[in-house]
Amino acid sequence: MMQTIVRTLRPDDWPAYKALRLRSLQDAPSAFGSTLALELSRPDHEWTERVNLSPTSGNDCALFVEVDGVPSGLVWAKVDASDPDTVNIFQMWVAPEVRGRGLGGALLSAAINWAKQHRARFAKLGVTCGDTPAVRMYRRAGFCEIGAKEPIREGSDVLAQTMVLSLAEIAN
Repeated sequence: MMQTIVRTLRPDDWPAYKALRLRSLQDAPSAFGSTLALELSRPDHEWTERVNLSPTSGNDCALFVEVDGVPSGLVWAKVDASDPDTVNIFQMWVAPEVRGRGLGGALLSAAINWAKQHRARFAKLGVTCGDTPAVRMYRRAGFCEIGAKEPIREGSDVLAQTMVLSLAEIAN
């Protein structure tokens, strides 16, 4: 039987985070605001600093889902710098070999719970447009589309849709 846990990243997780983040960008290059080339160019000290933010900033929550002790998915939640009532959710990804087992939903629930603990009123994310498993998961969680569709990143033809969840409507 598969053992899964969702946990926050620790400072010594930076190599596993780097590997998983790079793998996510390789697997789904059109799903993220960053690119594999950009992330590959980062020196290790930037990866270390990024992971160290999660437990120390008070505004970041980086999470792994582990399957039998192996990091197999990630998500990052961050209090919006210009709107402390909003937590942005990004870098959501689950490894292809463990998809379809509810791991994305577990990561999303953990990020939402963290946002509620930080008294955020809203959770917000961007998702590639289309009838995809990710869009369906976000809708099941109560996210609604807002605003116009925009390119996922500068120079891209891939469109993304912002979605928002009112945390006030979710029971604690």
